[in-house]
Amino acid sequence: MQTPASYRGRFAPSPTGPLHFGSLVAAVGSYLDARHQQGEWLLRVEDIDAPREVAGATDDILRTLELLHMEWDGPVVYQSKRTPLYEEALDELQRRGYLYQCGCTRKEIADSAIRTQAGAVYPGTCRNGLPPGRSPRSVRLRVNNTAVGMQDRLQSGLHQQLQTDTGDFIVRRADQLIAYQLAVVVDDADQGINHVVRGADLLESTPRQIYLQQLLGLPTPSYLHLPIATDAGNAKLSKQSFATPITTDDGHHAVLDALRFLHQALPDSPQDASLDELWKWAADHWDTGTIPACRVLPAPAQYAESAEHS
Repeated sequence: MQTPASYRGRFAPSPTGPLHFGSLVAAVGSYLDARHQQGEWLLRVEDIDAPREVAGATDDILRTLELLHMEWDGPVVYQSKRTPLYEEALDELQRRGYLYQCGCTRKEIADSAIRTQAGAVYPGTCRNGLPPGRSPRSVRLRVNNTAVGMQDRLQSGLHQQLQTDTGDFIVRRADQLIAYQLAVVVDDADQGINHVVRGADLLESTPRQIYLQQLLGLPTPSYLHLPIATDAGNAKLSKQSFATPITTDDGHHAVLDALRFLHQALPDSPQDASLDELWKWAADHWDTGTIPACRVLPAPAQYAESAEHS
């Protein structure tokens, strides 16, 4: 495991489509937070979910970041090449009695689970063994009566009683792929990430990640969850909703739009600044205190409308 630098952050896109305004906001926020503190900014491609991966998306994302002059430190890391690390973490959790096999389908859980802000709460159907006639599908982590609190650098503090707010959660999916919660915890620790800047859509999952960090004896990074960009219907901009890709033709304007979205100061005549000049200014003047402390913000009209009407 690497020794963390004074600041070590990352951007971790999923290759399920090209970079759009919502993911650009997360990239810009994490990049500037690192550069403002003379820290490192790493790039990790979260390509572990092969069924959702779009051919060519990884190359497209990397090319877009390069054309926007967003320079990352070190080689790009790919989750798909890190399976042995995840298996090692699973083995440790299994040895300590935290894992069990679950035979429930998504539909069964949806039909019987209560829902909280963190999602559907698993009712514990298989917690004490698979019911008769059930075959194992996924692997779940026991949360017991665990309370986890966290302080975010932007959002209000979050406290979850995992047993009632999430229930035992999946660490290996029914298709045998490693679940996001485990992969991101192992990756951040292995890469020495000590500052995580990402979208507020992941805020509710952070206590589960902190719980995993505690079980595995891993450090907990500092977290900053940025407002997510929404379309005209108040839905998150996403590749699944056909959010308009960021192109090289509008890249300069998109960066300016992302800075405005995050309520950051701009230089005089920003349209005349080169990308390198703009990044230097933005890093020098980065101020998390001006970012609205909310979970969602409407995207600029040109991104919101295109997503809504696609």
